[in-house]
Amino acid sequence: MKSGHGDTEPKVGASKRHGGHGEREMRKHNKCGVRVDMTLTPAPLPWREREKGRGGFFNAEYGRAMIIALVAIIVLTFSGTAHAMLTAKANHDHITIDFFYHGSTVGVRGVSDAGRDLVIKITSPEGHQVMKQKGKVAGALWMNVGTLTFENTPNMYEVFSTKKVNDILSVDEQKKHTLGYAALLDHVEISPMVNGLDKVQWFGEFVKFKEASNLYKTDFGKIEMKDLPDGHQEYYIQTQWPYQAAPGEYLVSVYAVKDGKVVEQAESHVKVEQVGMVKTLATMAKDSAALYGFLSVGIALSAGFGVGLVFRKGGGSH
Repeated sequence: MKSGHGDTEPKVGASKRHGGHGEREMRKHNKCGVRVDMTLTPAPLPWREREKGRGGFFNAEYGRAMIIALVAIIVLTFSGTAHAMLTAKANHDHITIDFFYHGSTVGVRGVSDAGRDLVIKITSPEGHQVMKQKGKVAGALWMNVGTLTFENTPNMYEVFSTKKVNDILSVDEQKKHTLGYAALLDHVEISPMVNGLDKVQWFGEFVKFKEASNLYKTDFGKIEMKDLPDGHQEYYIQTQWPYQAAPGEYLVSVYAVKDGKVVEQAESHVKVEQVGMVKTLATMAKDSAALYGFLSVGIALSAGFGVGLVFRKGGGSH
């Protein structure tokens, strides 16, 4: 509807909107043609007021919680350091196999709390091994009559202790950590096996074979102990590393014992690796068996021919 002063009827329009609760400007023209701007500000919502009023409370509670957590972390850290004193280090942790390799020595050294007995175990990764079972055929001839498979069996197994393992550890603790031949017997699986007596018998034969190959050993009283001024004790043992031990990663585990139980444990590693021509030939034998076979035959023929030249008899008198 037109007015006497020329324009149209009042117009109402929203020039700005901020979300659903922000400010809203409204413009309208009065009857005289003068534009009037109005700004509407909604009242704050109740939940915003409550949040604003309690902000200080929440911040204070959060700060106290952070302080408590920090103190707990510090206490646990220093507490763990105070009680975890057992250390272990193999002083010859990288053994290389070349043409002149014939075994080595490995020493294990560390620190423990005073008054602790110690057990040191050196093992290779567990796997399966096979033995030929011999028996009499026709009551007279000893022949291979079967094959026994040993599962969960390390190729190398050595245990050293300050005293006899049976005197310082309970049977359950021995089985838990596989310490000693009795615990290893319980851990190993042999197949095919008829009864428990057969398992004991054939495991005993297996251990004899491994001991003859210098791969299995148990001993006590060989760990050197020395008291330190700070109330702890230092230990050290040196053992012969057999050349029969295959290349691979070996685990050195040290157990601190008190009142028949393992109270601490520390670990170190020994790596045995082939190098140079030995590694090249071993890789060739594994990946290129045919080429390795021809090369071996050629080397054998050349060596035989050379020996023949050296010791060839001449036509002179003797």
